Amino acid sequence: MGSGFASCCIFLSVLLLAFMLGQGRNVRRHHVEEGSIGLNYLRQASSSIDGDRIDPSGKIFFKMEDLKVGKTMAIYLTNKDPSTSPHLLSREEANSIPFSSVKIAQIIDFFRFSKDSHQAKAIEYTIKQCELEPLEDELRFCATSLESMLDYASSLLGKKAQLQVFTTTFVENPTVPFRNYTILAVPERIRSTKMVACHTLPYPYAVFYCHNTPKSETRLFKVLLGAENGDRVRALAACHMDTSRWDVDHVSFQLLKIKPGSSPVCHVFPPDNLVWVALPA
Repeated sequence: MGSGFASCCIFLSVLLLAFMLGQGRNVRRHHVEEGSIGLNYLRQASSSIDGDRIDPSGKIFFKMEDLKVGKTMAIYLTNKDPSTSPHLLSREEANSIPFSSVKIAQIIDFFRFSKDSHQAKAIEYTIKQCELEPLEDELRFCATSLESMLDYASSLLGKKAQLQVFTTTFVENPTVPFRNYTILAVPERIRSTKMVACHTLPYPYAVFYCHNTPKSETRLFKVLLGAENGDRVRALAACHMDTSRWDVDHVSFQLLKIKPGSSPVCHVFPPDNLVWVALPA
């Protein structure tokens, strides 16, 4: 099962390819799709439930006791087309474009969006998320280039640490994003001393919200999922062992019908999220 998860060198090659492809495109003309607003970790973490209804994209949470062979769960997973997804920029190009709430009007004008458009709202949302004060026991950073993401991960995990990056991958493209998946094999724990999770945010070019909680234990697992139609997903899952400091209105508590600190909370990472880990020496 381990071969299905990209090693650091292999996955960096993919990232570098995306970076090179991005250089050949006019960043001004790349659109933020309306659907990208809300299909990210931050909104999932702050969504509210209306009765028994919830945005399906928030259904990525489960209890640690569910992490076992044969367990079936409804999970939202979508595989975005890389040819239409925002590309990584070089540090030089990213630094040449303003990224600040005091310059939102200038940024929207730079990308030639209407100030009332969904794209403009996505830009404002992402920049405000990146400027929020970190939560208790959280270190956070918004990476606007491949170089800045690598620098941040290595600064937290150790300049000389052996780094590896993991993500969720589909064996084949899914036909529908929200469906029942069954755990097909014993979940494999990724032994790591530290980790940095990077979640995509809606923006005209690739922006990653990277963070870690150094004082709270988080366990990572490789999980092989299967759907009824035969689709397979090599999923990356995280279990947060201490949720006592989480917002009482966090959507996971409402979905799982638990209270802060009463139980670990686990979730599957969407395929466009990255998790960097420092491997044991």
